[in-house]
Amino acid sequence: MGIGAYIIGDEILSGRRPDKHFARLIDLLAARGLQLAWVSYIGDERPRLIGALRRSFAADDIVLCFGGIGATPDDHTRQAAAAALGVQLELHPEAEREIRARFADDPKCTGEMLQRRLRLGEFPAGARIIPNPFNRIPGFSVREHWFMPGFPEMAWPMIEWVLDTHYRELQHARETARESVVLYETGEGDLLDLMQAIAEKYTDATLSCLPSFGGKGVRRHIELGMSGDPREVREAMEEIRTELSRRGIEWQPFGR
Repeated sequence: MGIGAYIIGDEILSGRRPDKHFARLIDLLAARGLQLAWVSYIGDERPRLIGALRRSFAADDIVLCFGGIGATPDDHTRQAAAAALGVQLELHPEAEREIRARFADDPKCTGEMLQRRLRLGEFPAGARIIPNPFNRIPGFSVREHWFMPGFPEMAWPMIEWVLDTHYRELQHARETARESVVLYETGEGDLLDLMQAIAEKYTDATLSCLPSFGGKGVRRHIELGMSGDPREVREAMEEIRTELSRRGIEWQPFGR
């Protein structure tokens, strides 16, 4: 089971509003010993949303979804989720209670205005709510998909609630380590044999190779590292360092 994310909204893709969810989500997951497997940015286009959700509903991933669950004409996420599941939208009773309580003291929120507000609680049949501590307008979940507003001040506390309420058993379930070195004035092609041998030998750790062309006082370099099982990371990096020295390649531990 991986963890993925949909970040939804034309305003993100057009650049009118910068995305803040991706970096924050990485931090929230890392604090719990978790990490993203994938992320996808999608505009407010219902057919494309339906197709994406059908594919992820058919998989086993936990999916965190941001944006498009409002009640304005440019919001399509709730409807797309229902269509992808082949069910109807229904006013969720717990969502209705939360929304009515939220606007109980607003004398203007009656009649048609109240009905418009209540549409915010229409979710795919069978959904559960995600409490929203910011303004009590809930999100919803269905089939390990968690749908939250696009507003960071609402979405981020909701993510934490989801992770700590429903996925605590996954947190820090596997001890991991990361270690890397920086190599100078060498190319990836010179290291392919070494990287291939390491990747094949240490299957419980993942090799990464991040080259940089340098510039402005920074030398051309490569960050070469391993992450995963602590024992394999330690042994693989020792082997890498030994081989780099044997080949006469200048290197130093990352961060020094």
